[in-house]
Amino acid sequence: MDCVQSHITVPVADPGAWATAMNNLGIVPMGLTGQQLVSDSICIQGFDPNLGIITPINPMMAGISLVQSHPLAAELPVIKEIIHCKNCTLFPQNPNLPPPSTRERPPGCKTVFVGGLPENATEEIIKEVFDQCGEIVAIRKSKKNFCHIRFIEEFMVDKALYLSGYRMRIGSSTDKKDSGRIHVDFAQARDDLYEWECKQRLLAREERHRRKIQEDWLRPPSPPPIMHFSEHEAALLAEKLKDDNKFSDATAVLFTWIDRGEVNRRTANHFYSMIQSANSHVRRLMNEKAQHEEEMELAKEHFKNSLLAILTQFEQITAVFTAATRQKAWDHFSKAQRKNIDIWRKQSEELRNAHSEDIMGIRREEEMEMSDEDLEENPCKKMRMEDTGRAVLSAQTCALREENDSLRWQLDAYRNEVELLKKEQGKMYRTEEDHTQEQQLHFLQQTMQNMQQQLLRVQEELKGKELELEQAKDEQHYLEGEVLSLREKGVNGTAALYHHREKNNDAVIWGPLRSEKEALLLGIISTFRHVHPFGANIEYLWSYIQRLDTKISAGELEKLMVRLPNMFQQEFSGVGATLEKRWKFCGFETLKSV
Repeated sequence: MDCVQSHITVPVADPGAWATAMNNLGIVPMGLTGQQLVSDSICIQGFDPNLGIITPINPMMAGISLVQSHPLAAELPVIKEIIHCKNCTLFPQNPNLPPPSTRERPPGCKTVFVGGLPENATEEIIKEVFDQCGEIVAIRKSKKNFCHIRFIEEFMVDKALYLSGYRMRIGSSTDKKDSGRIHVDFAQARDDLYEWECKQRLLAREERHRRKIQEDWLRPPSPPPIMHFSEHEAALLAEKLKDDNKFSDATAVLFTWIDRGEVNRRTANHFYSMIQSANSHVRRLMNEKAQHEEEMELAKEHFKNSLLAILTQFEQITAVFTAATRQKAWDHFSKAQRKNIDIWRKQSEELRNAHSEDIMGIRREEEMEMSDEDLEENPCKKMRMEDTGRAVLSAQTCALREENDSLRWQLDAYRNEVELLKKEQGKMYRTEEDHTQEQQLHFLQQTMQNMQQQLLRVQEELKGKELELEQAKDEQHYLEGEVLSLREKGVNGTAALYHHREKNNDAVIWGPLRSEKEALLLGIISTFRHVHPFGANIEYLWSYIQRLDTKISAGELEKLMVRLPNMFQQEFSGVGATLEKRWKFCGFETLKSV
């Protein structure tokens, strides 16, 4: 099928109805004379019929039509009328029914789906109906009463969507095969998507090109290229080094030559002369620096004098407010005037204090600078001071500064004294109460400490009594068992009972271990004593074992070691107040003696 097709002149029976329908679509009826009812500029915003293009839009926004409706179109309903063609007639749907639905518009859509066609509809009839919407590129008809129509432009799709919902009837036949309600919707075609992607890539290339041009325009100019070394260029550079205005550019060239490695035996003299010329500018730069420093000092002096003048005026204004607040003048002002004068006085005092602090900061900085100058004497400044002859003036200035500083410090001291007096007056009434509270708090703390100490002692005594009670219970059980055994043996066992009781008493003092806990303690004490061959006191041992068992006491440890004289031996070291009792491990010595 040819891509370029000419429009067909359609003879119609009712030209007025056809013109109304086509003007509602924004289509100029071909073959009809007369002026169109609605112009293309209203139906299609941004469409110029002379150029044949549409204004740029964002096709990525899904579901948004390329054709924007006129503001009047939203207010006035579109009246659909009967459309008469050469081989068929299109009847509009009931206006009370909802409008036909459409799918989401694909990007770059130029193809529409037309469904609900009559079975006898041919490609010529379809082209006759939709050719008025725009130039058709291709029609792909299916055997199942639908087809796909591809237009040359995207806005033509919106015109074709207007025909959705119309009932098509071929000729004047009433057969079902010659009638059908057509449905027009967006279609997704690969060709449309490919063309849209190509257009997007083109726009992206144009955008990159535009940004590159803008970046090139905003980029600063490149520095001029450095010429290569030659004797002629070296002579020109030496002249430039002597010129103060061209010195910066000349030093850059000289640095580049040296960095490139242009210095050799043949060119060493040329480079030495150029370096010497560069060194000659050092004195000029130092003089410029000294000149700028002198200008800065003059500016500082002028600034300080201006601040002092402002401070003087602040003092005068404060004096005026002070005089106005005295009783002989204060009583004659009204209440509102007094309030305003008081506010003005406070503001002026705050500004004066801030201004005086600024001046004091400037003076401190000057003093620090003067001390730095004393530590590191600058020869250039010395020469300048000797040339200008300002030594006497500087001495007088220093004396005035010291006097002013001393007065300022006295004033600050008086202010601090006044503040302290005010604070002391406020604290006098609270001193006695605070002292009483401190004494009560100290007494309560001492009482609490004494009670804690008594509680600790009672706990230790309770632990000792519990141990003694356990030992007595064990002895009682043992004696009861012996008594029962002796009763069985008879009277002859009385002497044996007496003898065994004496042995049992000896076992309480010197006997073997009675529980697993004592065996564990014996192992730990033996290891600890063996590590300390010169002995250790009972408190040191108790502090170590208490980390393992917090319920153990020093008395229990000492009783255990007293019961085992073959393993632990008690020694005394020191004289008088330094007398100390230590325990040593002697288990190995006993084994050797045996």
